Amino acid sequence: MKVEEKVINWIRDFKYEDLTEKDIDILKKQILTYVGCVIAGSSNVGCEEVVEIAKTLGGKEEAAVLVHGGKVPAQQAAFVNGVMGRALDVCDHAQPGIHTGSGMISAVLAAAQANGVKLSGKEFMTALAVGDEMGFRFNLEEEDYHGFDPTGIAVTMACAAGVAKVLDMDYNTALHTMALAFNRCGGSFQCNIDGALGVRIIEGWVAQAGVECARLAQAGLTGPVNFLSGVYSYHHLFTLDRTTAEAEFADLGEAPSRIPMLGFKKFPSCGMTQGSTQLTLDMMEQYNIQAEDVERIVLTLPTYGYNLVGTFKLGDNPKVNAQFGTPYCIANALVRRQVKLAHFEPESILDDQILEFTKKIETVCDPSIDHTRPHYASNLTFYMKDGTVYEGQTDISPGTKEAPLADEDFKRRFYDCVDFTNKPFINERADQIYQMCLKVDELDNIYDLFDFITQ
Repeated sequence: MKVEEKVINWIRDFKYEDLTEKDIDILKKQILTYVGCVIAGSSNVGCEEVVEIAKTLGGKEEAAVLVHGGKVPAQQAAFVNGVMGRALDVCDHAQPGIHTGSGMISAVLAAAQANGVKLSGKEFMTALAVGDEMGFRFNLEEEDYHGFDPTGIAVTMACAAGVAKVLDMDYNTALHTMALAFNRCGGSFQCNIDGALGVRIIEGWVAQAGVECARLAQAGLTGPVNFLSGVYSYHHLFTLDRTTAEAEFADLGEAPSRIPMLGFKKFPSCGMTQGSTQLTLDMMEQYNIQAEDVERIVLTLPTYGYNLVGTFKLGDNPKVNAQFGTPYCIANALVRRQVKLAHFEPESILDDQILEFTKKIETVCDPSIDHTRPHYASNLTFYMKDGTVYEGQTDISPGTKEAPLADEDFKRRFYDCVDFTNKPFINERADQIYQMCLKVDELDNIYDLFDFITQ
């Protein structure tokens, strides 16, 4: 059996009953996280602009623009909702940098609405499970991406798979949906480094691609059906034949799902900043460190982390600069002694005390730990004004399977998102929205949830 055939058959045959209790719990948290992120992101920089563009373009009213209300063509709805879901960078994630939920949930929802699919909570979760599994199966190692944005690569395939599942595609249509999606993979981490809003735009593009590729395949357009086994296939292009699709998908349908690999951010910044932010807070508590007593700090990161989040420099988009600047994240945690969504807004980022403190933080790249310690490795050394030196290190990012967030963390983050957006109709419905997410598997109609967060 060709590997493409194995993948497409698995997508079509997967059912809700294949999920474990752990998978179901994670999917509920993924939906809760997405809903909170879209609510909070709906009024953030760049998001109202893409909403306006979508509505100005017009077209057939097929799928909802969440929170804002109104309907636009499905691919535009997927794009806008994906951008809003990624805007605050507190969505789900996994190493070395894929963000599955914001794009994939947006694509699945928009495609289902456009095609008039009656969808229960369980059916919705089944499609998301398929997308998540494919996202992780297509995800690569950090050395394979060479600066490509993993979301733009692997999550494009996740979106296409989720849409193929929710639309209950026949074999041939699902095959060409995935094959066409392969040709849409792209995106660069240079957006993150330059502090460009393109970071969140990529999330919208992968969602849009999932819907568009499905439409094209439904209309009879074809893609490269040997996207996994051909001479210029996925793994040849992105891993330079370091691995093969046959190896990566060998145990598909037999091994436990990869859904538990999904991580959830504790702080509203890049996944590579999470460990050092938590380490800062932990060391402050352990050694009673006060910001005013710190002379300087040395942060040591592996090459991947250093290149992505090692520096902080204000540009045209301070929010993105802060989200992807570990020096800001550390300074913010030290000075404010907590981390909230509001701390990543321009007025907070431009605080003179915080900016002055970032100058005390020196970041060092240490290639020797690239292959000797885990992905999220970081070291911190605090040099105090009285001559005391405190050292700490971490290899773990909070919110990953090694250090999962508590249920209370998910609740706190959801209500932080609600408070952040400050929309009266959301505030009034917040408790009901929260409960609907927790019991999403009991919903007869998934659209009830998304209608409830939309004006």
